[in-house]
Amino acid sequence: MHSEQITAVVLAGGMARRMGGVDKGWADLNGKPLIRHVLDRVLPQVSRCLINANRSLDAYGTLGLPVVTDLEGGFEGPLMGIATGLHHATTDWVLFIPCDGPFLPQELVTRMLAKAEQSDVEIAVAHDGKRLQPVVALIKRELLESVRAILATGERKIDRWYVQQRMVEVDFSDYPDAFVNVNRKDDIAQLQQVPKLLGLAAWSGTGKTTLLKQLLPELKARGVRVGVIKHAHHQFDVDHPGKDSYEIRHAGADQMLICSSKRWALMSEEPQSATPSLSSMLNKLEHSALDLVMVEGFKKEVFPKIELYRREVNKPQLHGEDENIIAVASDEAIQLVRDLPLLDLNNIGSIVAFILSYLNEKGIKGGSFHNAAVGDKL
Repeated sequence: MHSEQITAVVLAGGMARRMGGVDKGWADLNGKPLIRHVLDRVLPQVSRCLINANRSLDAYGTLGLPVVTDLEGGFEGPLMGIATGLHHATTDWVLFIPCDGPFLPQELVTRMLAKAEQSDVEIAVAHDGKRLQPVVALIKRELLESVRAILATGERKIDRWYVQQRMVEVDFSDYPDAFVNVNRKDDIAQLQQVPKLLGLAAWSGTGKTTLLKQLLPELKARGVRVGVIKHAHHQFDVDHPGKDSYEIRHAGADQMLICSSKRWALMSEEPQSATPSLSSMLNKLEHSALDLVMVEGFKKEVFPKIELYRREVNKPQLHGEDENIIAVASDEAIQLVRDLPLLDLNNIGSIVAFILSYLNEKGIKGGSFHNAAVGDKL
């Protein structure tokens, strides 16, 4: 049994009373609705996905996935959502996740499936190290009649049904923030405090790294706490032969952490068949210490970017094909393919001002940087 043989069901059928009745799936977080954050996490992990919803059906329908309403009644709670998902699924295992959990682990499915099969159970439920997460569960489809029977008695509590089945808890204590969910409107504001992403998109030779080295001291001078994620296209190493840390790592340490009074560095050996996702790398950073994460590379992933353009590189403009580009910085006046801010690549002040404006527009909470209008000189 592999994760490709699992159906995911996103539970979006609640009334969201603590949200004032607002459909949580469509609450905006960092520029896109919660349901899209959830789907971005789960779709790469499963073969099929359904959405259990009882309203906003046309909106959910735009996501290109089957939308199923509760088998009986409406707004009957997650236990009815489970029955609905089991009814419509066609795979032996069905994964249930909430529509308001935007940070679910990238390895959610593989870990839960491995634990379920190892333990020979019918239900595997995620545990974040402190508490059970009852609506993040992997359930055998054969339990459909069991859940329908308990619903018929008037029972609506998931845990009372769980204890009647063979169940195992799956430890995700190494992902302490992965099961944060949205129950109240204030929760959205708190989640918005994660650092904003901004990429530099350009062809090789345009000067991404040169610009980044110019931007960092200017942003730091204005109180912006900046992290950087850079994708390396070739095998790289950050240590050198002869150094103790290098020798220990090459002797077989899977992780090597070296620290001093000024800095620390963690080197992790994780051979992978594909490039790690940007979101998985972002999770390695300490979010509370950052306002902005500048990204080099990961051009196929969805996040805001500034395109850098130099005619002498003799390559086409990128923003016509990448709708995530929010501005273009060029070393000369050019005609853009679509309506975007055009920045002077040789005027660092104008680019810094645009970035500050972008951060303020997005409602950034951290960092005490000065507001600057686009085009101000430094």
